[in-house]
Amino acid sequence: MTQKERMLKGLPYDSFADGLPEDRKRAKILCKKINEANEYDTEATCAVLHELLGAHKEHYYIEPPFRCDYGYNIKIGENLYANYNLSVLDCAEVVIGDNVLIGPNVCISTAGHPIHPASRYKYEYAMEITIGDRVWIGANVVINPGVHIGSGSVIGSGSVVTKDIPENVIAVGNPCRVLREITDEDKDCYYKDRKFDVDDYLESKS
Repeated sequence: MTQKERMLKGLPYDSFADGLPEDRKRAKILCKKINEANEYDTEATCAVLHELLGAHKEHYYIEPPFRCDYGYNIKIGENLYANYNLSVLDCAEVVIGDNVLIGPNVCISTAGHPIHPASRYKYEYAMEITIGDRVWIGANVVINPGVHIGSGSVIGSGSVVTKDIPENVIAVGNPCRVLREITDEDKDCYYKDRKFDVDDYLESKS
């Protein structure tokens, strides 16, 4: 079994063997192209993002600057929008659903290290992260290895997500905890208890 195969299986692996440094170098080169591109030429930026991620989705955008370890382990859904300074340590798969919003300065990290310094010196591990459909991740959030965030949920700004978050909840804090469920009463408000003053804020009218 190669070190890359071990990495993708969640086993301890040596990140400096079996072509992994070369794969990271490729990602760094492509990230550099994205981050140095003309900020108004979104078509060129998207072309390099497609090359980096191998994405098959057509409608998504990640604002530069953007950094990742490999790129090919990031699987994104339709209509992803990620704001400035997204960092993804994608040593394991990072699966992001449809219609996800990601605020600025978010770190999604599948990578981890053993606790003891003797074993930490050479080996690391990576655990898959999944983010469901219609999730909103606020600014300055850190998502740790192995976390699964359920569809429809909101992760409040500055949270550190160390455990799974269920569907359709607001979760905040360090460590991140469920604050409450999202209900139909939330539909009519755009900020706290302030109600919409427009009529077309819902995707469909019943």
